[in-house]
Formats: sequence, structure tokens, C-alpha cells
Amino acid sequence: MSKNEKITESLVRKKLESFGYYKNSNILVEEQIIQNPFIKKLLLSKSKLGKGRGKPEFLISNSEDREYLIVIECKADIKYHESLKQNQYASRAVDGVLLYASCLSKEYNVIAIAVSGQTEKELKIDTFLHPKGAQAAARLKDTSEKPALVKEIVVWKDYIRYAQYDENLAAARKNDLSRFSRDLHNYLRDYGKITVAQMPLLVSGVLIALMEKGFKVAYPKYEEGELAKKTFQALKDIINKARLGVNQEEKKQAIINAFSFIEYHPELQKKDKKRNESPLAHIVREINSKMEPFTQDHFDFDIIGNFYGEFIRYTGGDAQGLGIVLTPKHITELFADLAKLNKNSVVLDTCCGTAGFLISAMKKMVTGVSEQERMKILENSLIGVEQEPSMFALAVSNMILRGDGKTNLYQGSCFDEEIFNQIKNKATAGFINPPYSQKGEDLHEWNFVIQILNALQKNATGIVIVPMSLAIAPHPLREQLLKEHRLEAVMSMPNDLFYPVGVVPCIMVFTAHVPHDSDPHHESWFGYWKDDGFRKDKIQGRISTDKWPKIKEKWLTDFTNRKVAPGISIRKKVGINDEWCAEAYLETDYSDITEKEFEKELKKYWVFKILNE
Repeated sequence: MSKNEKITESLVRKKLESFGYYKNSNILVEEQIIQNPFIKKLLLSKSKLGKGRGKPEFLISNSEDREYLIVIECKADIKYHESLKQNQYASRAVDGVLLYASCLSKEYNVIAIAVSGQTEKELKIDTFLHPKGAQAAARLKDTSEKPALVKEIVVWKDYIRYAQYDENLAAARKNDLSRFSRDLHNYLRDYGKITVAQMPLLVSGVLIALMEKGFKVAYPKYEEGELAKKTFQALKDIINKARLGVNQEEKKQAIINAFSFIEYHPELQKKDKKRNESPLAHIVREINSKMEPFTQDHFDFDIIGNFYGEFIRYTGGDAQGLGIVLTPKHITELFADLAKLNKNSVVLDTCCGTAGFLISAMKKMVTGVSEQERMKILENSLIGVEQEPSMFALAVSNMILRGDGKTNLYQGSCFDEEIFNQIKNKATAGFINPPYSQKGEDLHEWNFVIQILNALQKNATGIVIVPMSLAIAPHPLREQLLKEHRLEAVMSMPNDLFYPVGVVPCIMVFTAHVPHDSDPHHESWFGYWKDDGFRKDKIQGRISTDKWPKIKEKWLTDFTNRKVAPGISIRKKVGINDEWCAEAYLETDYSDITEKEFEKELKKYWVFKILNE
């Protein structure tokens, strides 16, 4: 019996009908006839036969999710589902749908579905995601605790939910966001005439204002002066609805004051005759169109921190900004893994900056939990302290953008007795990247480390990232530190981790309220973690590569098992006067040195001797 592709199409159609695709007024299902001229143009000259216009079996769009398209290609026989090289576009379902996706991904995030078979039982389905602007598609996975490949037709919202958690889509969007950050920095510098410190505040202020539905709908109609007042009023309305814990009215007023320049800055309101709009109008429109995917889909992403980092990068370090070096996202996520956070953890950051550590902690803690548990974590399990008023405003903005509008953030110094008493003994884990090289009395990095450890519960894990000089040089505060807390591990990090800022860092792990000498046999673990697989780019800074996931997994395994390996890691009993770094104790591993390398080094030494005789 010959197989008929129409039967496969009918099976797909029935599945789409059962999931309400044809009943939803916002969803358009087109079958081999494409109405949208823009999509037609993208598919021009990309048919499966290599000429003419491509006509996929099904093309599905949604007026409420304009970023996405679903394209479906059918084949009657499962033998023709996919070729080895995925290049037989006319005869294979997978090959053909990926060809369509490659064209459409120039402007859309494309969910590409390949279907083959003649009966419900034998139906074979493979699903891919080709993010907008990405080089290739990848197989789509669901969002279960152990993600599985999507092998069924599902409802529209599930496809979008799976896509939003896809690492490739997140990476593509982050690249777009970084480019947008650079463009916005230049625009704000040239036309907005605002300071570097004000730039991230303006971005976060507009993002918060756009959360107010009335403003989001009406902003295109406002005149220049009116737009500034309406923007400021909208963000005030959102901030005033937030629940900010103790002394919340004072906090709200401090945050609103940090944003007040938006209402009165003359250059933001001045109409550019060439563009026929004010800088503020341009910024609101661009942020609304470019940032919405991150505020809606990527709740675990430090949006404000990303903008702050990008803005600072183009002004030669942080000296002209808010004076803080932010911790890279892959390191904040590493902290969450090192601490083995779960839904029952409570995390404290006493120098929280834009709340990057808290956001990565939240991401780890809400994985696989119910909505009720997620809300409980957001409301009770993330505690931060930030002294700098502008940075505090950014931190609160970042947490408000996470969703529920409640945040346990304190504005002030972590050394303030009233604040300390409110945060003490609540957290099971503490993360901190303290201010470096402070000159004031009792503001040494060790003071900040001791303070956060003192604030934690007994046996809690405290993790800090500090300059390597703290690990090398003895200091009087070390005695106070080890009298109360135990040094578990120190990891030497890449020299350029904070590029372009020239600080060589290390990560230290402590157990709070367990004296270091309480176990006379205790040995601290030291790891040499100098290569995280990142590469440097003059424009984009340090960029992740596909090496990082494997490197991270090895680091975590070595740390958990306290593995000892020549040239990589070692255990050592140390005290207040010892060096706390792997470099001081590691043995050199000669096992992988080849004869050729040995000869090369001998020649270099011979040349050195001749030139220096």
C-alpha cells in the first residue's frame, strides 16, 4: 500500500485542532498558503527543490507572541524522516523543516517540527528551536526536572515556555541585549547628555514604568515634556506598590529620589528635529521593543547588572560609574552550585550591588518547585544589603522586575547595628563580593567577610570572592576570622576574570561559627581554577565558550570530593600566617611533558645562559 503525505498532514491537523490552535483568535494556522508578505520574502528562493518560494505544510503565528513562528514539515514514510547530514531538503522531514527555520530565523525565533508516519501509533515527531540570528537549530527540550526531548505536538504556550528556557535562545538574546546596550550607551552619551551613573538608572526606571499597563499603552501619544512626567509617575506608582519590608516608606522615597532626574533632565526632553523625537521618547520605544523578552521570559537574568556592566565597559573601568565591580554571571551561578542551594535555603548578600548573586540563587532555588514554593522563596529567602543609594535603587528595580514586587533588601551599611540585627541568623548561605581597596577604618575586605559570616546561621556556608592579595598576605583580622569560622577551601580564579578591571581574584569558602582550630586535623582544600574556557574580546569583554559547562562540572566535582591532583588541587592544614592559595603548595605534574617540550625548554635555558654570561 502506497503511503500518502496527506494522511500525515491530517494527523497533524487533528492534533492542532485538539490543542485549540484553530479556535484561538490570536493564532493563525496557514497550510501551504502564506499570507504575510514579509514571511514570503524570507522564504523566497528557499524551496526544498532549490528554487522558487518555500511552502511548508503548516506555518503558525500568534499575534500575542510575535517573536515566534512554528513551522511544520510532514513526510508520509518514517524512513524519510531525517538524513544523516540533514541536507536532503525535498525528501526528508527534518532536513526540510530545518531549511525553512534557517530562513525564518533571520527575523523570528522558529520552532521547527518534523513529522512523519501514517498512523497515530507510528507517528514520529522531532522538534527544534532556531533562535533569531543564531547559526543553527538545536533539539528542543521540555522544562521537567530532567529535561526530555519534545516528541509530541503540544499547546502553543508550552512551546514558548520550553523555548524561553532554552540555553541557545537565552544566549542569542543576551548577544542581542549586549549589542543594544552598546548602542544605547552611545546614544545616551551623544544625545541624552546624562552621566554614566545615571545610565543604568534610566534603563531600570523606564523598565519599571513600562510595567504600568496604562503607561505602556499610552506612552507613544505623550508630548516631550509630558512623557518625562508620565514616565516618572508610572515608575513611582510601581515602586509605591512594592512591599519593601522594614522602613519601607523611607526606602521607597530613597529609590524615587534616585530616579528623579528622569522628570527634570532638560536634554532627555529636548526634541531632535532630525529624528522628530526626544531622546527619552527614543529610549522608551527602544527599551519597550528590545527588553520585553528579558523581563517576561528570563526572570533569572540580571538585566540591570548586564546594562551596568556594559555601560561601564565603554568608559574605561568603573571609576566614572557607581564604583563597584560586578561579579560575572557564570561566577554568581557557580556560587549557588558550590553552596548546594535548594528550595529550603535562605541566601544573604551584604554588598548586593544590582542583586546578581540573589538572582542566581533564586534561579537555583526555584528549579523544579511548585508556584506556591516559588512565591515563598521570592518573598522570604533572598536577603540583600546595599549602602550606595543609586546601586540600591538598581537592586530593588532588579528584584521588582522579577515579578511579585516584594524584596528583602536593606538600604544602608552592613555594619549598621540595626540592619545587622534584622538579618542575623536568618541565612543558611552567604555570598559577597566586597568593595576592594577601601581606605576607611574598619572597611578592609576582611571586615566585610567577617561581618557576613557573623550574620549567618551556625554551620552555614559563606562564599566570598576577593583579591588574591588576601590569600597571600598575613593580616591581623585573620586571627579574628579563624577564631570564629573555618576556612574550607580557596580557589585561584582567572587573572582576567574582571576584565577590563585588573584585579586577580580568588574564591574562599567558609563554614560559619565553627572555629577553624576546633578540629586539629582539619585540612583546607586549594584548587587552581585559572582557566574557565572564556575568551577575551576587545568590544564584548570576556565571552563564554562551549568549554565552560564541562569545566564547571569538573570544578564542582573536584570541590565536592576535595580531590587532590598534581598541578590542580591539594589539601593542606593552614593557619593565620600561612598563604591561602593553591600556588603555594601544588606539586608540579611532569607526567605529560613530552621529550620535544623538554628539549625546547633546555634550548631556551641555553640561550638565556649565553646572553647573560
